[in-house]
Amino acid sequence: MPSTTVAVGSSIGLHARPAALIADAVAEAGVDVTLAVADSEPVDAGSALMIMTLGATKGTEVTVTSDDQAALDKVVALVEADLDA
Repeated sequence: MPSTTVAVGSSIGLHARPAALIADAVAEAGVDVTLAVADSEPVDAGSALMIMTLGATKGTEVTVTSDDQAALDKVVALVEADLDA
């Protein structure tokens, strides 16, 4: 599966608001997307709760994985963006 590693851009990390925006985008895409941080199991990016379990703070590297390139690109852009602005 294709994957891209990016740094979290949100100033407070992947807390409730950014996690919900990412999960909504994945649900809209209707495909499987996972997120993972170093030395952890990937989590379903369609679940805001699972995203928050990563404990990813600003600057944490997150690996986004999906077979759908458009969904991968969309989630990568959301993870990189400051969704708290």
